[in-house]
Amino acid sequence: MEGTRPAAKGLAALRIVLGAGFLFAGLEKVLHFDGSTKAFDATGFLKFATIGSLPGSPDKAIVNPTHDFWVALAGNPGLMSVINTLVVSGEVLIGLALIFGLATRFAGIMGALMMGFLWIANFSFANGPINEQFLYGAVALFVAYAAAGEVWSLRSVIARVRVVTAHPRLAAVLAVLG
Repeated sequence: MEGTRPAAKGLAALRIVLGAGFLFAGLEKVLHFDGSTKAFDATGFLKFATIGSLPGSPDKAIVNPTHDFWVALAGNPGLMSVINTLVVSGEVLIGLALIFGLATRFAGIMGALMMGFLWIANFSFANGPINEQFLYGAVALFVAYAAAGEVWSLRSVIARVRVVTAHPRLAAVLAVLG
């Protein structure tokens, strides 16, 4: 991808904005921008926000076929500790990787996977299947596919370092990670 092409710069901007969204979501859970002091806990979401919605479904009707799975996860305190850590660290690390353009393909795939899990857990289809989680996931997958880490990125700087240019295997690893 040529760094001078407007499309490459637009793709880099999309990568950075998506990364900022992930980073903000993670930092908000740690730094409490809303003023609360309560530690992030996904238990309430898994218990109560996973009932789902479909066009015409009554309020509070459980329409999500995976609801019982999420509620079972919420009932396991040890597993919830792991899930809470994965959510926060995942959002922060995905955000930083996308912003800095390092391991962009991996970060994009992990972002799409995280959003896919949230899309299934939320199962909110009263307004159609295309919701916020779906769009975040689709953009993250596109960023990974389109090699968005080639412009305005640490990857592009590292790719020019003599050690990397002198060792084709290092260059190949860098290329695979994006």
